[in-house]
Amino acid sequence: MTQKQHFSELPILVIGAGLAGLTVALHLAEQHRVIVMAKRTLGEGATAWAQGGIVGVLDEQDSIEAHVADTVKAGAGLVLESTARYIAENSASAVAWLIEQGVPFTGDESGPLGLHLTREGGHSHRRIAHAADSTGKAIHTVLLDQARTNPNIQLLENWIALDLITDKNLETKISEPNRCYGAYALDILNKKVETIAAKAVVLATGGLGKVYRYTSNPDTATGDGVAMAWRAGCRIGNMEFVQFHPTCLYHPSDRTFLITEALRGEGGILKLPDSASTKGERFMSSHDERLELAPRDIVARAIDFEMKKHGLDYVLLDATHLGADFIREHFPMIYARCLSLGIDITKEPIPVVPAAHYACGGIVTDLKGRTDLAGLYAVGEATYTGLHGANRLASNSLLECVVIGKAAAADIAQQVSATSPPIRLWDESKVEDADEQVVIAHNWDELRSLMWNYVGIVRTNRRLERALHRIQLLRSEVQEYYSNFRVTRDLIELRNLLECAELIVRSALMRKESRGLHYSRDYPNSLAKASPTILTPELSGKTVAKVA
Repeated sequence: MTQKQHFSELPILVIGAGLAGLTVALHLAEQHRVIVMAKRTLGEGATAWAQGGIVGVLDEQDSIEAHVADTVKAGAGLVLESTARYIAENSASAVAWLIEQGVPFTGDESGPLGLHLTREGGHSHRRIAHAADSTGKAIHTVLLDQARTNPNIQLLENWIALDLITDKNLETKISEPNRCYGAYALDILNKKVETIAAKAVVLATGGLGKVYRYTSNPDTATGDGVAMAWRAGCRIGNMEFVQFHPTCLYHPSDRTFLITEALRGEGGILKLPDSASTKGERFMSSHDERLELAPRDIVARAIDFEMKKHGLDYVLLDATHLGADFIREHFPMIYARCLSLGIDITKEPIPVVPAAHYACGGIVTDLKGRTDLAGLYAVGEATYTGLHGANRLASNSLLECVVIGKAAAADIAQQVSATSPPIRLWDESKVEDADEQVVIAHNWDELRSLMWNYVGIVRTNRRLERALHRIQLLRSEVQEYYSNFRVTRDLIELRNLLECAELIVRSALMRKESRGLHYSRDYPNSLAKASPTILTPELSGKTVAKVA
């Protein structure tokens, strides 16, 4: 790796094997060699867990302007309208591309493109293309099969990136600073860190939900891309806006199973359970005129309020009135999962609680996925494009992956050839195997607990300051551990989660208002002017934080 190589001979490295990463890889593989890296098996990741669907402005009664308006409204004044319009304008072609790949969307002969379109919270029209209630799994299965059979795509399982290779990792100084040249990555099974030089690197690492104790996210959601980009010198935006999905299953055997918003879109209603102070009444009318179809931040805060007011562990989502046949046909996965846990949703309501679900902020990119470093791109949930603002509109996320992923691939393909300078190899000569892993497990649990208790749905300055103080102590402990012992996947993920946790808290402390997903008791009102929060790292190690 330390020998000079022509960029055209190097691969493009895609870190992450979900919808964003596979979209980039499949478009690039027509002309380029691509490596797709997954830190667990290729089938794991958030895409396969996505139930609802993907937005497509397809119905003649719908319009680009209506989708943009819905996105802007849900984003509480922080959506970049130009971004929302670009995404909406490309939604039909994104859905068409997925159909061309073979994604088996639920059909309706009378619907546009022969599709059944559903509606979710915050949308003014039916515009969600879906594959029953397992859209993400259907999409991921098809695209992964395409990647497996493509001779230009190399798929790596059980590989996790540690850090990006930038100017500071080169053997000699060069005249082109601020560029990404590849990544250091741990081959988990062989316990060896490799140096991977690349023509370009794409961060498609997904979200950071595992920073919270309760989350709908898979174990892969540890904020790796955000943390690596920040350490490499990239700006990070709007990290305070973490979407808590209102309805995750509350059950001792399964607390990460998402109950799709489409169930409320089709008429499911939220109720209080029978107790000494409640009689199973519906409660959303006390919080928003849109009832169960209000944006997720409003519904999540409403549930949180009712749970705290009445001392409840959960609320109920009732869909029994929709009919057993309708439920089994449209929500087969939810029906089967709940039934396996002893809950027949055709006859009884579902116990639900809010849980960390989606990060609306991340690595600052443009509409081609370009970051602050040449040669480094980012796509999907790890990014901040301005689309989601202070609250993501349902099913815009899968759409963003496809639209920006295609644009990023096109931009990467146009790169001029160049030489790769000599890169310093990873040095493990001064570290040893860890004598015990309890430090990692303990700090992981402590981090997730303090983030849930202090940086959750409702926040205060005092809670945030306490969280920041403790996070900094944990970071120092983990950094010492990182410096003295050989890396493992758990250590790398904990290091990244601590980085992301601090970015979330710092961003939250900077916002002197309540807006969208960020609700502060100290600042309950919104400011007249909405501005994104942009954090900028400096080479000195200090942080320049400002509301742009």
